[in-house]
Amino acid sequence: MEQKIKEFPAFKVNGFIMLAVVVSLTLIGGWYLASSVQGLEAILARGLKVTDFIGGEDSVAELVAWLAATLLVVVIPSLSGFFSVEPNQAMVLMLFGKYVGSVRSSGFWWTNPFVSKQKISLRVRNFNSKIIKVNDAEGSPIEIAAVVVWQVFDSAKSKFAVDDYSEFVAIQSETAIRSLAIRYPYDSSDDTNTPSLRGIPDEIAHALQKELQARLEITGVEVIEARLSHLAYAPEIAQVMLRRQQAKALIDARRQIVEGAVGMVNEALNRLATEQMVNLDDERKASMINNLLVVLTSEQTAQPVINAGTLYN
Repeated sequence: MEQKIKEFPAFKVNGFIMLAVVVSLTLIGGWYLASSVQGLEAILARGLKVTDFIGGEDSVAELVAWLAATLLVVVIPSLSGFFSVEPNQAMVLMLFGKYVGSVRSSGFWWTNPFVSKQKISLRVRNFNSKIIKVNDAEGSPIEIAAVVVWQVFDSAKSKFAVDDYSEFVAIQSETAIRSLAIRYPYDSSDDTNTPSLRGIPDEIAHALQKELQARLEITGVEVIEARLSHLAYAPEIAQVMLRRQQAKALIDARRQIVEGAVGMVNEALNRLATEQMVNLDDERKASMINNLLVVLTSEQTAQPVINAGTLYN
């Protein structure tokens, strides 16, 4: 079974200190090289042999070898060990195919010059999913999309767990949106408080974030927030569902009007009976109730008819 790689700090040295060391070695090597050249010119000018310079032929060879080693082995390769890290950025280091750590601290650094380096952004990013068509829990075709806010929290997992973690986030986000949509209806069609995509947006956002985090954990990605950005019926049923919603709203409004009218009529009859303003028999009560309900529930303004009494001869 392949071992899972987790991020750990890599070896690093302050880049400015190492730069001073490299410059010092370069200056010392250059000074020795210049001194050797000047000494050699003086020997040739006097007509002497090279072996008469600083102890003989072995000493000259040793000096040249030391200078070459200093310049080629130390100074030149060490230049590739310098790198800089920006804020909210990580540098993943690999030595001959082996992960040797990550550097998260921003600044100028130096490390083993033979390691390869790759930058991983730790900044917060947004992913806007495409509007996809899917059937909800009741089988109705709907259009749905979401916005996912995420960032990398483990640079090693992001680098080695998948080929392209940004593409992985995009694909898994759309998969999670589809999975969420088929578990809930677009809207609850009764009074049973059935959870729906439209009725409980906060709970839906939390469920989407939880599912996305479980899918993206392997890539070292943290889902900060996930929320639906588009939710609508598919065009082929949008008009039908709109009429259905309008009818439901009209019925609810009528029900509320009737309940209010009945309450007002009941209150009026009780008040008349309590204050004994007038005594009404059952027939007159029925007539009064009918008139009040017509007035209170009518969509148009009722025209009152005033009873002036009975004219006797």
